[in-house]
Amino acid sequence: MAQIADMKPIGVIHSPYKNVGECPNQSYKSKEIAEVEVFEEYEDGLNGIDGFSHIVIVFLFHRSKGYSLIVAPFHSNHLRGVFATRSPRRPNPIGISIVRLIERRGNILKIRGIDMIEGTPILDIKPYVPLFDGDVKIGWLKGKIK
Repeated sequence: MAQIADMKPIGVIHSPYKNVGECPNQSYKSKEIAEVEVFEEYEDGLNGIDGFSHIVIVFLFHRSKGYSLIVAPFHSNHLRGVFATRSPRRPNPIGISIVRLIERRGNILKIRGIDMIEGTPILDIKPYVPLFDGDVKIGWLKGKIK
């Protein structure tokens, strides 16, 4: 069984956003283009990714300090549990973003729709497959987003 200590980044983001203040709080709010540099030792893991229009990037909120179990999310005036939000201030500062895959050049993925800052460590990449998500409910966000 893999241990948390065995986890290490497989790559890094090269983003137009250099600090947290510039970065949108959700990937759908950005039309910016960025690059995912997958470290060469993991490049073979990208075989077949080219056929997907979107990918899921699992990353580390490497500049997040501490956490709160109760937070005020950006779409609500009510306090919510951190696990019912996408706040970066989490017990394990792991984030996910679904981004458009524009192209692959060797170990570089060009992507659009970025909410990560320059130097963000990438933990994993997965293809996005809408069918796998099935019917969804959006909880307290119902009526707050389109």
